[in-house]
Amino acid sequence: MEFRDLKAQYASLKNEIDSAIQKVLTDTDFIGGKEVEELERQLAKYVGRKHCLTCANGTEAMTLVMMAWGIKEGDAIFVPDFTFFSTGEIVSFVRATPIFVDVDPDTFNIDYKKLEIAIQKVLREGKLTPKAIIPVDLFGLPANYPAIEEIAKRYQIRILEDGAQGFGSNINGKRACSFGDASTTSFFPAKPLGCYGDGGAIFTDNDDEAALLRSLKFHGKGSNKYENLRVGVNSRLDTIQAAVLSVKLKALVDHELSDVNVVYKSYNKLLKGIVDIPIIPKGFYSSFAQYTIKLKNKSQRDRLQAFLKEKGIPCMIYYYKPMHKQEAFSNLPYNESDFMVTNQLVDTVLSLPMHPYLKDDEIKKIGDRIKEYFSEIN
Repeated sequence: MEFRDLKAQYASLKNEIDSAIQKVLTDTDFIGGKEVEELERQLAKYVGRKHCLTCANGTEAMTLVMMAWGIKEGDAIFVPDFTFFSTGEIVSFVRATPIFVDVDPDTFNIDYKKLEIAIQKVLREGKLTPKAIIPVDLFGLPANYPAIEEIAKRYQIRILEDGAQGFGSNINGKRACSFGDASTTSFFPAKPLGCYGDGGAIFTDNDDEAALLRSLKFHGKGSNKYENLRVGVNSRLDTIQAAVLSVKLKALVDHELSDVNVVYKSYNKLLKGIVDIPIIPKGFYSSFAQYTIKLKNKSQRDRLQAFLKEKGIPCMIYYYKPMHKQEAFSNLPYNESDFMVTNQLVDTVLSLPMHPYLKDDEIKKIGDRIKEYFSEIN
């Protein structure tokens, strides 16, 4: 059994993927081929943004936005405490200060009420200037953008949507990567839309910002690659990955999103009342990068993980150390009481195998083994 079965996905899409890759090999147009431009067009249309700019990975996508926005030392950027390291890392990379905010206990996404409290605290202290919020669409579920956008407007700060895990999800039909002033995603292989290597994308509706980002991701180029207007980076998605992603995007839209939500409902039927199952708010639709349950305490969680592993069922802990406790951020002051929810989640969450190709008998086996575990300890 696979945690996220890329082998099954490839077997299903093998003819289309092999053909797409072979065309790139035949054309020998490996960098900046027409497949890249076509993918950007498809992604922008799907998401509902005017511009899509592909790049090397999701981390660089966020970094490029920070550069384009002129984020610098003395700026405060608000980031959820319960997420992957890169969301905070890219803030420090441009010498700004990440301000970690606790998350909602049901959705695991940034708590908008605590977000406003954090903004007000920074303003009272007067040492930093609030500049942006980076909500994360954790585990495939969009953050509460309607509430976050009201706060951002009130304090005149920008929103960068980190949609690395949430591509394909939506709120009342408005798709992930269309929220905020700009948005990014990752094409890491295990993501809802993943390539066969690294890749990422930036989405924006701002023409001037899109032009600046295209320059920054190509060594700060001007009218051609030998005219450099600014210092940028070298960050691009290669043509083979673009070709693969075009095939996978069609599969995602045609059946993978609906299939993974069928798996979600099957899990819920088996596990409701046994463990705390994912909560999807009304009007929200998740792309389920992960299916994450909650246990009562760390001991119960760790013992269940070990039990499932013995039974041949892979499961993962996202994330066992919160952002505010990462050694890389040890220079930042914090009050432990500000992160009560995150501190509980890191000890109690467990992600089960989740992907569109999970079979009914596999789902049943996972559910039965979890029930077996609880029958043995009770």
